Amino acid sequence: MRENVPKLYIVIPCYNEEEILHQSMDILKGKLQRLVQTGKVTSDSRIVCVDDGSKDGTWDIIAERADKDDIFLGLRFSRNYGHQNAILAGMLESRKAADCVVTIDADLQQDVEALDDFLAKYMEGCDVVYGVRNDRDTDKAGKKFTAEAFYKLMKFLGVDMLPNSADYRLLSSKALEALSEYPESNLFLRGLIPTMGFKSDIVYFDVKDRTGGQSKYTLSKMMGLALNGITSMSTRPLELIVVIGLFFCLLALVIFIISMIDWARGMVVKGWTTTVALLCLIGGMNLLTNGLVGLYVGKSYIEIKHRPRYIIDQAIWDGNDK
Repeated sequence: MRENVPKLYIVIPCYNEEEILHQSMDILKGKLQRLVQTGKVTSDSRIVCVDDGSKDGTWDIIAERADKDDIFLGLRFSRNYGHQNAILAGMLESRKAADCVVTIDADLQQDVEALDDFLAKYMEGCDVVYGVRNDRDTDKAGKKFTAEAFYKLMKFLGVDMLPNSADYRLLSSKALEALSEYPESNLFLRGLIPTMGFKSDIVYFDVKDRTGGQSKYTLSKMMGLALNGITSMSTRPLELIVVIGLFFCLLALVIFIISMIDWARGMVVKGWTTTVALLCLIGGMNLLTNGLVGLYVGKSYIEIKHRPRYIIDQAIWDGNDK
C-alpha cells in the first residue's frame, strides 16, 4: 500500500491530430483538475503531449497551450519515429519528475474516467496497471477479426500479453526506471512491459467512438506493429521453420522411395503432377522461411547499430522552451 498522494503525468502520443487535439486536451485537463480536487493526485501533475513528427498544426497547438497553461508540457520529434517511440519518449522523460505515468491515445476513445481505477490500483501497491478493453463492439468486423487472431497467435508463440490490452496503462517510477534499461530499437510495449515482472493488475474500460478526425493507425501500420511484435518478442517462428523443414524432408524421402519403386516397375511418367506440385510447395515454403529468417537478421542488424530510438527537436517543459 502507498500512502503519499502521487504526482501523475499523462502522456499523449500525437501524430497529425490538429482536428481533435484541442478537444482532447480540454477533456484531459478537466479530468486532471478533478483528480487534484478530490486529492487523488498532486497539484503539480501534468499532461505531456508528444508530437511524433506531425505534418499539420499539431505542434503549434501543443506549443500554444503549453505556453499559456503550465499543466501542459510538450515534446517534438525531429521526424516521425512511430507511435511506440512517442509513448516511450513521453514516459522516459516524465519519469524524472512523476511518481507514476499513464499513457493514452490522443483521440481519447479510451475512457478517461478509468484513471480513477488506475490510481486506485497504484495506491494498492501496483507498479504496472494494464488497461484492457471490455469489448470490441466499436471495431469494424475486419479489424475485430484480425485483432482477435493476432492475440491468439501471440499466445501460441509464447508471448506473455493480455488479450485486448491497449497502450492505455499506468507505470510507476520504479517500473519506468526498469523500462529505461531496455535498449532495443524494435519496440513492442504491449509485449515488453509484462516481461519486467512487477506487481500488476488490470483495469477494464469502455472504448468510445472517435469524435473527430480519422484514425492515424492505418491497416499497414497495424500490420507492421503486429509483425514487429511477433519478431521482437518470440523466436518460435524460427523453431517452427525447423519443424516444417523436418516434415518436408520426411515427405521428400517418402516421395523418393515411391519414385524408385515406380522406376523399377517402368512407370516413370506416373506421379508427374505430384512432383510438380511438391516442387512448387517446397519452393514457396523455402522462400517464406528464408524471408522470415531475413526479418530476424534485419532486426539484429538494426539493433547492433545502436542508433537513437528518437530525437527530440524541441521541448516545452515546466514553462521552459528548450
